[in-house]
Amino acid sequence: MQKSADCRPCDTPEVAPRKGRSRVSNGNVLIAGVDQRSPWVRRCKDILREHVADLGGVDNCSAAERSIIRRAAVLTTELEQLETQFALAGQADAGQLEVYQRCANSLRRLLEAVGLQRRAKEVPSLSEYLRSLPKHEPQVEARADEVAP
Repeated sequence: MQKSADCRPCDTPEVAPRKGRSRVSNGNVLIAGVDQRSPWVRRCKDILREHVADLGGVDNCSAAERSIIRRAAVLTTELEQLETQFALAGQADAGQLEVYQRCANSLRRLLEAVGLQRRAKEVPSLSEYLRSLPKHEPQVEARADEVAP
């Protein structure tokens, strides 16, 4: 069986059948054993989707990039939680600021590892797309009042 150069081993059904992988690997669950409907998990998944889109989609991300952006999504969600606490209290103590700063620096390093700019997904121009469509000949329907010769 010939494999394309960009096919990852984990995507090959013979290596890791989808049903034999964990729910986290399948993408059904963000964190095992946690209610996937909680506001924290929903926000984390939203951020994760945004980062994947910035990298050109799931098919354009390596496993390492997906791992890094998953951690970045968790840190972003936690930083947002801390920011909410600061806003509600009207201040932050030195310990909270230290945790915030360390998380923000870790997040920056993770994002630098995958690249901070958005990667454009290759999209054909309109004319290229139209040329790629199958050609259909216009069909002429015979009317009931016409008799074929």
